[in-house]
Amino acid sequence: MPTHVDIGKAGEKLAEEYLAENGYTILHRNWRFGHDEIDIIATKNSMVHFVEVKYRSSNYHSHPEEAVNKKKIRILLRCIEQFLFLNPQHDDFRLDILSITERQNEHAEYFFIEDVTI
Repeated sequence: MPTHVDIGKAGEKLAEEYLAENGYTILHRNWRFGHDEIDIIATKNSMVHFVEVKYRSSNYHSHPEEAVNKKKIRILLRCIEQFLFLNPQHDDFRLDILSITERQNEHAEYFFIEDVTI
């Protein structure tokens, strides 16, 4: 039986493939700041995209993107601030959410929310 770590890695792999197919270049995977993490940092058209990936094998309880609440966004913004401090060459960024639902024996469904704000 797969663990939540295995499931998360599967979702992030699908996310990387989706982003690459849509013209993004992956810079970092699972970039950490203390205990917090940004799933994927990518670039497209000279802009840095910080992508929070949410993956579910069904949307029985809720859609994956609904798991990103204001508290999570604040944590992500704190990580982004640190990344930009350490990498001052990047001055324009977006926070995005990539929601993936993959039901058994079906193709994955992607819902990409760009430029999230509180």
